[in-house]
Amino acid sequence: MSEPCSCCSCQGAVSDSSCTVRSTDSTITLANRIDHILARWGYKRSDHRVQPGLYTLGTPNADSPVFASANYTLSFDILRSSLKGHDAYILVLDTKGINVWCAAGKGTFGTDELVHRIESTGLSEIVSHRKIIVPQLGAPGVSAPEVQRRSGFRVVYGPVRAKDLPKFLKTGKATKEMRRVQFSAYDRLVLTPVELVQAILPGVIAVIALWFLAGPVASLAVIAAIITGTILFPLLLPFIPTKDFSTKGLILGFIAAIPFALAYVSGPALPGWVQVAGAVVPLLIIPPVVAYLALNFTGSTTFTSRTGVKKEIFRYIPVMAALSGTGVVIGVALGVLRVMGMI
Repeated sequence: MSEPCSCCSCQGAVSDSSCTVRSTDSTITLANRIDHILARWGYKRSDHRVQPGLYTLGTPNADSPVFASANYTLSFDILRSSLKGHDAYILVLDTKGINVWCAAGKGTFGTDELVHRIESTGLSEIVSHRKIIVPQLGAPGVSAPEVQRRSGFRVVYGPVRAKDLPKFLKTGKATKEMRRVQFSAYDRLVLTPVELVQAILPGVIAVIALWFLAGPVASLAVIAAIITGTILFPLLLPFIPTKDFSTKGLILGFIAAIPFALAYVSGPALPGWVQVAGAVVPLLIIPPVVAYLALNFTGSTTFTSRTGVKKEIFRYIPVMAALSGTGVVIGVALGVLRVMGMI
């Protein structure tokens, strides 16, 4: 006897009490849309997931296509909504609530998990064919020859975007345009809310602390650094020279720091060396802060690779620490001298 499924996007379950085969549809409800908004803003980031396993969409039969997806609600929902009017199976992999692209890079949307789900759901006994359609963005984590050797299922890579699936199913192939990853300004900016939310708490603490320790200009510099690193950086990403995200962030951060350096120089009359030292502080601190925030976008773009990101982190994090550390030391020293009445 089958039991109901607790998954938010499921309509029920078939097969047995383990709920290994569930049913879903293509309707995106208000609850789904609210979940999408909360996921974009990073609210309970690990909770936006569906139960891994096999799902029926419509009334599929043994000849119906099988699609692989991540158990991240946005990934699952965009797939099922794009297949409106089609009868199909959706094999949901356990990616720990991470989207296909990022999960492929982390290895959770990978060969082992795909083979495991094929076997654990008894897919070979449900469909007569031996073909599974995998998102193209999942290719870095999936070895097609290995999947076929271990499961007997041939991997076919679908188009980059789920909206192209109806045409892909009709023609049986993906065009060059379907294979092309378009990372538009909208695609980049839609990633900013979750990064902005993560930076808000430490940012607020820094703003309040610097307001009392160094004044409103220093507090404004914190806000400028966060906005530059989480909003302006992804927006301007393709136009900033250099290859590494860290150096891109350092360049953009340096530009953002210039007004604050000039504000210190043009402020109250102070000894020349004090003005120079004060102007250097934002030039040393803001660029590495922006560069650090920029690194959060490396796993969400078409511009990086997994190995490249690791190399970049090991190469530039010490540089960021050295720059910001030096800036903090100089800033603290100036503050102490000011309190002691020496400047």
